[in-house]
Amino acid sequence: MSAMRFFALTSAALPLALVFLTSSFPAAAAEEPVAAAKRDVIVEQADANSSPKQHIDQLFSQLKRERDPEKASGIANEIRMEWNDSGSATINLLMQWADKAIEEKRNPAALDFLDEAIALKPDYAESWNRRATLNFVMGNYRKSMSDIERVLDLEPRHFGALSGMAAILSNSGNDQLTLKAWERFLDIYPAERTAQEQANTLAEKLAGNRT
Repeated sequence: MSAMRFFALTSAALPLALVFLTSSFPAAAAEEPVAAAKRDVIVEQADANSSPKQHIDQLFSQLKRERDPEKASGIANEIRMEWNDSGSATINLLMQWADKAIEEKRNPAALDFLDEAIALKPDYAESWNRRATLNFVMGNYRKSMSDIERVLDLEPRHFGALSGMAAILSNSGNDQLTLKAWERFLDIYPAERTAQEQANTLAEKLAGNRT
């Protein structure tokens, strides 16, 4: 498992952070052969008839409508696959080197690779997101939040970055802003159960504090 999965939230929200902020993710659950074939045909048709931007817009539209958590997870994984491809072989290689350095606990080297990727292609959101994750792991919360804000400037629908924002705000004890981060997350990815639980818990807590 990639070390990029250790972006910590509160203990209750930890599983969500392990999935969302990082761009490394588990393979989707195995599908029945017929269902998988149908899905592949749909994806191929979408790819043939739309640009990369149109395709990811379609995926986000599906994610927003989907209410089944397992189906939504599959859509989210497709979105991550799109994010993981920078469109540049050089940037993709730097990202792979960064991942390997993180797995080997060579965090300074990983930062160097990510800094280089950002310098070469500053409009690639995933390099900023990866660095946000690493900065959090290293305890550099202010730098992590700065990187998250840049991710969201480039891709406001980046649910991984929003989960990271919620993590940092939760650690700072700001329940109201943490709730807003989870609400933004759920507006994009409404079927995520752990995010729903986090938002509900915070909403009830804040309501109780007002009574």
